[in-house]
Amino acid sequence: MDESRRSEKATAVAAWEALFRAQVTVMRALNAEFPGGEISFNEYDVCFNLSTQPGRRCRMRELTGHLLLTQPSVSRLVDRLAARGIVEKQPDPADARGVIVALTAHGFDVYRAVAVQHAQTIADQVGAGLDDAELRTLTELCTKLRTAAASTPPRRTTARVTPTADPAAV
Repeated sequence: MDESRRSEKATAVAAWEALFRAQVTVMRALNAEFPGGEISFNEYDVCFNLSTQPGRRCRMRELTGHLLLTQPSVSRLVDRLAARGIVEKQPDPADARGVIVALTAHGFDVYRAVAVQHAQTIADQVGAGLDDAELRTLTELCTKLRTAAASTPPRRTTARVTPTADPAAV
């Protein structure tokens, strides 16, 4: 591998590590300060994602694609929310095997009440070390990275990886 390619790889690995560590630090703080009286952090994530969908509803499969949880975990979470009247599960008229998850009026009220408080914590945590221009740049960079990653097919390799201390050698 030539030096320029090794340097590009090391830079990408360092950027990923910085992004990951920042995300973990911020998420820990958001979890610790989450106003979770009526819904948990993960339940809020379900409500947030439903609130962004047309009609505040989507197929269970789509919802799972927006969350960092497994399908069985999302199903259990939705069942708990349904039991409390925060969401409703409905049959999918386009696919008898599918399920539509819809945020109820009560669920939207609960979500909004929590969202107002949570938004302030997000602003405090994410805005703590960045000015407005940096926040806009961060948004643009994260959007660009997410778009590029979504359009790049995963490379499956069967080669055994040997741990190394030098990220540039990876």
